[in-house]
Formats: sequence, C-alpha cells, structure tokens
Amino acid sequence: MTAIRYDIDDKNILTLTIDMPGQSANTMNAAFREALADTLARIEHDLGTLKGIIVTSGKKTFFAGGDLNELYKVTPDQAGEFEAMVTRLKRQMRALETCGKPVVAAINGSALGGGLELCLACHHRVVLDDDSIQLGLPEVTLGLLPGGGGTQRLPRIIGLEPSFPYLMEGKKANPKTALKLGMIDALASDADELIQQAKTFIEANPDCQQPWDKKGFKIPGGGPQHPAMAQKLAIAPAMLKQKTKGCYPAPEAILSAVVEGAQVDYDNAEKIETRYFTELVIGQVAKNMTGTFWFQLNAIKAGSSRPSGVERAKFSKVGVLGAGMMGAGIAFSTAMRGVDVVLKDISIDNAEKGKGYSQKLLDKKVSRGQISKDQSQAILNRIKATDMSDDLAGCDLIIEAVFEDSELKAKVTREAEQKLVANGLFASNTSTIPITQLAEASAHSERFIGLHFFSPVDKMQLVEIIVGEQTSDDTLARAFDYVLQIGKIPIVVNDSRGFFTSRVFGTFVNEGVAMVKEGIHPASIENAGVLAGMPVGPLAVCDEVSLTLIQHVRNQSRKDIEAAGHNWTPHPAEAVIDAMVDEHNRKGKAAGAGFYTYPESGKKQIWPGLIDAFTDRTKAASVDLQTLKDRLLFIQSIETVRCLEEGVLRTVEDANVGSIFGIGFAAWSGGAIQFINHYGVRDFAKRAEALAEQFGDRFSPPQLLRDKAERNEHFK
Repeated sequence: MTAIRYDIDDKNILTLTIDMPGQSANTMNAAFREALADTLARIEHDLGTLKGIIVTSGKKTFFAGGDLNELYKVTPDQAGEFEAMVTRLKRQMRALETCGKPVVAAINGSALGGGLELCLACHHRVVLDDDSIQLGLPEVTLGLLPGGGGTQRLPRIIGLEPSFPYLMEGKKANPKTALKLGMIDALASDADELIQQAKTFIEANPDCQQPWDKKGFKIPGGGPQHPAMAQKLAIAPAMLKQKTKGCYPAPEAILSAVVEGAQVDYDNAEKIETRYFTELVIGQVAKNMTGTFWFQLNAIKAGSSRPSGVERAKFSKVGVLGAGMMGAGIAFSTAMRGVDVVLKDISIDNAEKGKGYSQKLLDKKVSRGQISKDQSQAILNRIKATDMSDDLAGCDLIIEAVFEDSELKAKVTREAEQKLVANGLFASNTSTIPITQLAEASAHSERFIGLHFFSPVDKMQLVEIIVGEQTSDDTLARAFDYVLQIGKIPIVVNDSRGFFTSRVFGTFVNEGVAMVKEGIHPASIENAGVLAGMPVGPLAVCDEVSLTLIQHVRNQSRKDIEAAGHNWTPHPAEAVIDAMVDEHNRKGKAAGAGFYTYPESGKKQIWPGLIDAFTDRTKAASVDLQTLKDRLLFIQSIETVRCLEEGVLRTVEDANVGSIFGIGFAAWSGGAIQFINHYGVRDFAKRAEALAEQFGDRFSPPQLLRDKAERNEHFK
C-alpha cells in the first residue's frame, strides 16, 4: 500500500491523497520520500494529459511535518549524507511546483512544519474553515528551522517581516488568520467544497507559475535592500540576541537563511536553507530540545508515569479551598475545561474576589476575539463562589490551596473532606510540606495526594503530582487524569520536603542570594541567570515569590525538621533574606520593595541600598561571568540528581520536563538532567568538584553522579 494515492478523474485532474499506512499522521519520512519520488515519475509520464493536480490528505490532519525520529538520530559524521537527502526531497517538491500545471493544496486538517511547506510549494491553497485547524512552522520550538523551503517560500508569499513570528517564534495561525495574512488563498465550508474549489481554480488557471519564478518578482513589502527593510534588518540581530541571550542557535540561523536567501534566486536560496538546517540538526541544542519537548513530553502526556490497570477518570465537580492567587487560578483553569468548580474561602467577599480573577482573564479573551461573550459567561457560571462548606457536597475532587501552614491545612482538610463523594480525592496544593505529614489529618490517607500548581496557574502548564506514603495507585491514576483533563502537564514524584520542583527552585534562588552575601554585584548575578538561559534572575524571582514567604517556608521547614529530631543546616542566603525583611523592611514585589525598587511609573531597578549594604567593589569588578552561570545551573542539576538518587524523582523524563515547565530551567539544555548529558557526565562531575572546593559542599557530586561519571554513562 503506497503512502500517496494517485487518482485521475474524467476531467484529467489528478488528486494525490497522502495517507501513510500504519501511521495516525502523515510525516516526511523515508516511506513518504520514496512514495513522492514514485509519484513524480508517474506525473512526468502523464503530464501531457493532466489538467492540474490536487494535493490532499487521507488523515484527520493534513500533514504533521518532518519525522523527528529520523532527525534526532543524525550525527555530525552523517551531515553530508543528510544534506544530500534533504536536497533530493526539495528537488522533488520543486519539480511539483515547476511542472507547468496548476497544483492546489486542499488542506483538510492541520498542516504544520513540513506539511505547511508542502502546501507552500503549491500554487493555490484552500483550507477548511475550522478554527481547530492550525497552520504553522513550529520547528524553532525544537531548536530547528523549516528545512523544506519554509524559510524561503513564506517570506516570498507574505513578506519578510510578517513571516518572522511564524519562522522565528513558531507562531501558528487558524484558517481565517492565515487567509488574512495571505498564507492561504481561500476557505471552504466542507470537504466537498474544498475539492470543488481546488478543481475550479485548476479549470480557471491552466498554466501556473510561482510568483518567484516569474521575471521581475519582488518580495512583498520589499527585500533586504529596500530602504525601509534594510533599516529594520540592521537592528534585527541585536533585537534577536536580546531575546535569545545567545543560547538558541535556531532563531539566528532562521534570520540568516531568510535574509541571505532573499538576495539570490530561489534555487540557490534553498541551498542556503539546507546548509543552515543541517547545521542545526546535527547540533546539540536541537538534540536537547527535541529529546525533551517532543519525545519525553509526549511520553509523559501518553501516561508513562500513570499506574496501569486503573479505569480512566473524568471529573465533573471540583472544590477549591482558598480563593487567593493560586486557588483562583486553579478554579479558572478547571472551569475553562468544562468542569464545575466550588471556590470556597472564609468569607463570601474573598470568594467573589477570587471568582473575579476569572472574570478578568475571560474579559481579556473576549477582547482579543478568542472567545465570545456567551462562552465567557458560560465558563464563569461554572464557578460557584461560597463561604459555606455544604456547597462542597458532591465534589469528586477537593484541592486545598490555603496558606503554607501545616495546622491550617489540617483544619480545612478535616472540614472539607467529609463532603466528597464516595471514593472522592483530596489534594493539597502545598509547595513544600510533605504530603505524608499533611495526610495525617485525612480520614482516608490512601485518597490523599499532592497537586502542586505553579503561579500564575492560567499560564503555567506544569502540575507536580506528589505521592504520599499511603497514597494508592488508584488515587495517583485518577489525579493524573484530572491534570490531563484540565490541559496541564503532569509529572509524578514521591514525597519529601519540597518534593522536586521546590527543592530545585530553592537552590537557584538561594545561590543567587548567597552571591549577594559574597559581595558580588546584584546586576552581575541577575545577568548571569538570564544569560545562562533562565527566564529571569534569582533576585527578581525572590521578589516575585516574596521574601517573607521564602522566610516563612524556611522557618516552617526548620521547625518541622528539628521537631523530628534532625539538625537544621543554615544556608548562606538566610542571613541576607533575614536582613532584607527584618532590618530593611523589604519584603518583595507585592510589598513594593524587595531586592528591586518598584516605581509607580517606569521599570523596576535594583535597590541601591542592596549594593551599599552587601557589594564588595573589588570582588564585583573581578567576578567571572561563566562561573556565575555555572553556579546557577550546576546547583539545580546537582539537586535534581539528589532527587533521583533519593527516589523523589521516578524518571529522567519527569526531571527534565518538570525542571523546564515548573521552574524555568534553561530550555536550550533540554532540562536539568539533560544539561549534565550535554556537558558530559565526567566533565560535569569534575566541574562540580571544583565548585565544591571553592564555594561549599552543596556542589559536591552525589554518589549517583559519581557512579555515572566513573562509567561515563549518560542519564537515561
């Protein structure tokens, strides 16, 4: 069975239906390339009698793009062979668009990556008018560039500047947006009209040529030499560097391929693209990002961490205790997915204020045209704000999101748990307190679990599921199902103080604050964090979280640990946090004063008093940037290894995905464990030992890392 069906109708219009056997989606793999070569040979034979060609799909989606399994395996010594393969594929697509006959893409589903590139090689593009269909070139999100002509055809169709968000950011468009942009040419209401429009175009345009193959072609909006465009391109590299911090080679390669390719004829432009594409494919950053954002993330979403043998659960009514920022966000995210929510607080005013958070988010969506007013109201109606425990009756899941205090959490657990349906689940949104400890307040500890959301919940995709000592597999499986039901990414960890994400997050912020104590200039610390690939510096993160909360969590942890008969080991950062809160009354962003000052107008700035109080001018002038970057990344990876070693983390996949989506670990690295693989396990262990000698035992390699280094074995 061929991957491309070949059907000629009574009007001599050829329909090519891409329908790869044994696959749920069409991909640009070896089987497709072979089928395309055979198809083009048949077209060449039949060309004299053909009136035109329609390209469509036999799948629900049109075409999913390149085969990442193939791309992921390409090694540097295979670069020449890979480049030759890509060149052959492009010649086949080029032969289709230069055959002299009209070629129409009848796009019946999402076309992403190589799928859209195939459509761009057609002379006319018709798409089903369905908002769920996505059109785009998302390769950059995996550290790659569109290697099937996308960096050359799209700018020639819609212009250089309009194409940049789709090429360099991986932006996707629905059919209406794509039509307005000029990416496609027409919309069809159903499958029959889709094919009919394609045939009508063929009948009306017997001879077709791509615009760039016609004499005198000019790129819409002007090419690189156009005065207005040249002015913008002169500053584009600097603006791009400001975004990528030099950590991501793909956007830079895309910009180069687009601009260089726009200055030559199309065939030479494709050669430029192929060389940049090959360089990225064999590069380590693409391997890191593809491995984590595609293979590992898809494995998690497919349920690799979910206990088997438990029937899939679907939740219809969820209770949320606490209508603060976290509780309100959980309520919104749950209601958005069609689930009824009871949002309870100690007063109706607090509960209504929490519901108002959803109102604000929904109003934004309405103003942007993302949902209608009726849809917004329907979502809002799913949230019941209350101060009455009785309203929780009938919930199949209750999540407490109250203040991080063990006694308070125990109190609300005992009050609310009895309102659950039979066999209902109770979850805590705690970020640090052990679930086993909190479950002591539960009458059914086997149905008690941790669901650690991240703020702001409406934007953050990760949920850390924490399994207590008594938590059953049935409870874990159903909690996993809830996280997927509301469109979040679940990782599963075993119980400990701080679990995984909070432990690792704590090492990042503490290391930054420890640098302040050492006399390093705060600006150097913040810049090192950003240049290492973190979203923001550690001091800015402290302000966002609030220094008082950091202090409270530490004190709570010390109290619990000492109560259990263990000694508390102070961290160098503690003295700085205490001084900021207790001596300088600087408690964080919410209080208007932390490591930064927050003027009513203008950007935040590092508090001058911080520099006066802590910075050693001599040391600040001689600090090594790479050492600062290493400290901030290494300390997180080392703590992640400890979590694996102690059994807190169950899998490397959860470690990598959790570190990126939960705490913003440098995405270019593929995650906290993949960073070690990238660096080289032996080299990483050696560097960690050097950091330990200079800055303290917290950098000492855990035994698991030493064992891996001795065997020169990657983490898998």
